[in-house]
Amino acid sequence: MPALNEAALERAMDLLAVRFKGPGGVAGVVKDGQVIARRSWGFADIDRRRAMTQGTRLPICSITKQFTCSILLDQIADPAGLEGQVATFLPNFRDPLPTVKQLCDNQSGLRDYWALTVLHGAFPDQEFRRADALPLLTRMKTGHFPPGTAYSYCNNNFRILSELIEAATGRPLGDLYAERIFMPAGMKTAVLLPDTRQPADGVVGYEGNDDIGFLPASNGIYWIGDAGISASLDDMLAWEGFIDATRDDAAGLYNRLSAAPVFADGTPASYGYGLSHDSVAGLKATGHGGALRGFRAHRMHVASERLSIVVMFNHEADARGAAVAILEAALEFDAPQSQTDPAGWDGLWLDDTQGLVLRTAGEAGGVTLRYGTTPARLAVGLDGVAQGGGITLKHDGETLAMRRETENLTVIARRLDPVQVADGRMIASRYWSDELEAGLVIDTRDGATFAGFDGMLGLGPMERMYPVASDVWVITTRRSMDASPPGDWTVQVRRDAEGAISGLVLGCWLARNIGYRRVG
Repeated sequence: MPALNEAALERAMDLLAVRFKGPGGVAGVVKDGQVIARRSWGFADIDRRRAMTQGTRLPICSITKQFTCSILLDQIADPAGLEGQVATFLPNFRDPLPTVKQLCDNQSGLRDYWALTVLHGAFPDQEFRRADALPLLTRMKTGHFPPGTAYSYCNNNFRILSELIEAATGRPLGDLYAERIFMPAGMKTAVLLPDTRQPADGVVGYEGNDDIGFLPASNGIYWIGDAGISASLDDMLAWEGFIDATRDDAAGLYNRLSAAPVFADGTPASYGYGLSHDSVAGLKATGHGGALRGFRAHRMHVASERLSIVVMFNHEADARGAAVAILEAALEFDAPQSQTDPAGWDGLWLDDTQGLVLRTAGEAGGVTLRYGTTPARLAVGLDGVAQGGGITLKHDGETLAMRRETENLTVIARRLDPVQVADGRMIASRYWSDELEAGLVIDTRDGATFAGFDGMLGLGPMERMYPVASDVWVITTRRSMDASPPGDWTVQVRRDAEGAISGLVLGCWLARNIGYRRVG
């Protein structure tokens, strides 16, 4: 068991406000069931000069998911008994339906509905009511992989679970949280606040950064069990203390939640019951992050050390990075560095199966991979293999082999010849997706190409569109209703036997292989 360096821990806590610049934040550490470090700095509202305190409630966002799964396990004797009702939320789904456990473990194969709001014409700050969610789900017809075979983060899994729980118990989810979790754990002020337009304690979330400044973020989402809880630092540290106090109870909620997950074939998985299973500072950890526009949060628990860390910001800095920095400092852990020159790693690749572009860039100290929702940083070993965060990359110049262990996904991608200029007039047209029941228009003006989506949520903004290779483009989405925008949508042009453009296939990591046919 590594010794805890309390002096290094205190220094790391003191540096948070400097390293993760923004209006305000809170952080705390629990060891052996006791709070051993706690910080609150800055302002919950910089305009009104309202200080951030350890009692200020902040949205914990997707950390909520583990509490939803806790209620499921606490209230439903046999969650599998709810599976007959999953079809009511997906009445047009043609692929095999996911089980309740696969919903809990992000193994459903469903495309994430917050990514799909972009394709349905949503503006980043428009209102998304609770009543808007289910009609979007009913439009789903196929998944992007068979349930149980792989992992993909998907918020609608937990929206469906929330609806199932409320229907089965006949009680509001917020009341169940309060009675069955918050009260026993001593989370005295935690509450379900589904409407993001009305944050607790007048706290304001901020977009921007220290270079360009900070502006209040405007949110209009109605969450429920996917991301709706608000809690103070004191509340979250009480949860960590409750985890420690029940560590020897095999039937305790957190022990049941944190049981090792697996895929349908028995392969170990890295996500289950709303918890990520990671290796941090060389130790097994469970936890979760959370993000809403203007807010970031992360909690992690290292059971072997009886050690927990919580970080929450009212801005969009890297809360997980802050939590990891605290843990590594406390345990005096030195992260491994690249052992060889990463030269030769620059490349543009296409994953034909998932329909997604990959970018690799060799940089000082390793390789940066852009494929999922956020860039991954990998270290290159003496064998020339890049590894990090459950990802392994190898390439022979023309082919890139990627293993994403945590997702049970193996990718063989082919190198693309990059282009910087292409004639957007060739693809300028209107397209229609039968899968989504939504449209797409592509327009080009003097060499600049734009794409605009329309669907059940309206007529969305025009987004920039860039060529990256022959018949491969990207549409950039930097802002969306969800806190983590889809980023680049890969667009592959489809042609008929005569070479005429007949349609497109569009996708991002959260929502892959969506077909559009040309109608204009």
